Amino acid sequence: MIRLTRAHANDAEALTALSIRAFENDIHYGAAEAGGPPGYDSVDWQRRTIAGADYYTIREDETLIGGLIIGPGSSGQHELWRIFLAPERQNRGIGSRVLALIWAQYPLASAWVVDTPPWNERTRHFYQRNGFCEAGLTPEGTIRLVRNCPPPRPVL
Repeated sequence: MIRLTRAHANDAEALTALSIRAFENDIHYGAAEAGGPPGYDSVDWQRRTIAGADYYTIREDETLIGGLIIGPGSSGQHELWRIFLAPERQNRGIGSRVLALIWAQYPLASAWVVDTPPWNERTRHFYQRNGFCEAGLTPEGTIRLVRNCPPPRPVL
């Protein structure tokens, strides 16, 4: 069974190790080199983020298999800062189940926003399968995706 629990400071080391494995695995999916987003490999960053954001552990039964971070948004909008799973747990539908749990936990969210690197087609496809649509590029050059997209305009 997949479940989410609030992360605590004592989870920081294990979450860092999982984050490193998950993001550095992207080298097999188009990343130019091993690496990840800011702080992905820092225990101190994980601790600060646990203290300042809605940070959840992702567990399969009792085993820690990933993490999810939600940052503050404005006027009912939430930002999905990060979601990561251990490489051996990826491509099994777990990410979609995790997002369904989050949507249920934040029923008043008017929209969700997430950014992803342009080279990462696998991640874009994952978000699009889960109701996100592309909304353009950020000033940093990442692709912004939004869930609860406006309906398409009718063709006249």
